[in-house]
Amino acid sequence: VAILLAHLFEFVELFWEGSLRRRFVSQPMPQEARQPYVSIHLACCNEAPEMVIATIQSLRDLDYQAYEVLVIDNNTRDPALWEPVRDFMAGLPAHFRFIHLPTWPGYKAGALNFALAKTDPRAEVIAVVDADYVVRPEWLRGLVGYFADAQVGIVQAPQAHREWGNQLFRKMMNWEYEGFFRIGMHHRNERDAIIQHGTMTLIRASALRQHGQWSEWCLCEDAELGLRLMRQGLRTVYVDQVMGEGLTPDSFAAFKQQRVRWAQGGMQIFKAHWRVLLGIGASSVDASAVARLTRGQRYHFLAGWLPWVGDALHLLFVLAALLWTAGVHAWPDFFSLPVPLLMLPLGVFCATKLVIGPLLYWRRVPCSVGGIVGAALAGMALSHGIARGVFAGLGTQAGVFKITAKGGTVGSTAGGKAGGASFTLGPVREELFLLGALLLAMLAIAQSSTLSVWLGDSVWREHHGAMLWIGMLALQALPYLAAVVCAWVAALPPRHTGQATQITQVARPVALPQSQIAPPWLSADRAASHRQSP
Repeated sequence: VAILLAHLFEFVELFWEGSLRRRFVSQPMPQEARQPYVSIHLACCNEAPEMVIATIQSLRDLDYQAYEVLVIDNNTRDPALWEPVRDFMAGLPAHFRFIHLPTWPGYKAGALNFALAKTDPRAEVIAVVDADYVVRPEWLRGLVGYFADAQVGIVQAPQAHREWGNQLFRKMMNWEYEGFFRIGMHHRNERDAIIQHGTMTLIRASALRQHGQWSEWCLCEDAELGLRLMRQGLRTVYVDQVMGEGLTPDSFAAFKQQRVRWAQGGMQIFKAHWRVLLGIGASSVDASAVARLTRGQRYHFLAGWLPWVGDALHLLFVLAALLWTAGVHAWPDFFSLPVPLLMLPLGVFCATKLVIGPLLYWRRVPCSVGGIVGAALAGMALSHGIARGVFAGLGTQAGVFKITAKGGTVGSTAGGKAGGASFTLGPVREELFLLGALLLAMLAIAQSSTLSVWLGDSVWREHHGAMLWIGMLALQALPYLAAVVCAWVAALPPRHTGQATQITQVARPVALPQSQIAPPWLSADRAASHRQSP
């Protein structure tokens, strides 16, 4: 019920145009305006050198003067991967620095903390970009001005992707990601509760240093930092304009592994901040954080994790349903089918999600009907991986940060590289096992029910209950079937059209609030226009 209500609230607030009140747009700084010094940090590990070099080249071409770039290559053992990057940067200006750390703790967060220690003391803003992103020249000029408001701690641009148009599964992944940035982030932005994600993000340097740097214990150090800065009363700005594009994961296995990490990291964050998020401060520090976090912020963090908790409950329900079905088939004197009233909520929940999800995509995400179906299939296929991540995060504080294979990353997991690798079932073997078990359970119930009717059993109520139970088992099997289908689709060869489709930014008529932050260089007339025009 809680998950369903959260979905309905999001739908009601976002389906109708003009319902959003808080939206920020980029405003390029005039040439004569003072440019705050920005330190850009790029952490990489076992990445394809040509991909990292492409990112560095885009940073070299930024339309900004007051900045430095620190590339921290950590835990890459193969010189063929990091030496080409070092050699390329040797020919760049002095404000481009490359540091190789053969062995370094803390994964990405550890590398970013090392970069923070080496940052130019003039830096007022820390920017983070992933190793696969090609950044647009206007990124810093368009967003840095928001830090003129001393209460702003984070300015975030969305993740976007490139080179996905020629392969079906890359399209599916792209549109699945887009749903979060066009729907979820807009919903969260209404109450200043966005998720900070670890690329295309700008952070006030003093706040990052003062409030604990990056958390090396958390697999989602970016989202954890964002919540921690909100606990200090700092504001966030989400500018939904594409400022750079990265690559989609190389395979279904990499796509799934990334979401496992996000789910595990989310549960780590909940365990670390649950008292504040639930509004029950046990210490003076927690009590003050509770006072600074708004109810809306607490709601969005908790509600944002509910669908992942739902995936974990789904796995528990499947296991219980399999055991119960085995009992009904083997020991009918001791087990009976669940009454329809107990199965009804699941059917209502699934039917509602099947309706409101595509409707929100149709309204907010600029994709075709095929894109909506593909995104839904890709998202459904992640259910089992998310469940594993939730249980791992709730069960242990420790976790191993596994990089997401992109651009031919060394150590990428097998499972159908999106580009025509052979199809294997390794990444979906658990899903395949559960799918087979559910199919066998459905056959067993169908056989028992058919035999009962054929023998003249007059208990039609039990027969109808059996059909309903088979339907519920079929619904539970859909995520596992989706995972197998996605693993197969990921192995399909790309179409060679000579063009790589990139995401396009679609302007949307969204009402702006009177309290909209305007960059300091706008005149009063232009600031008023900035508040009133999308």
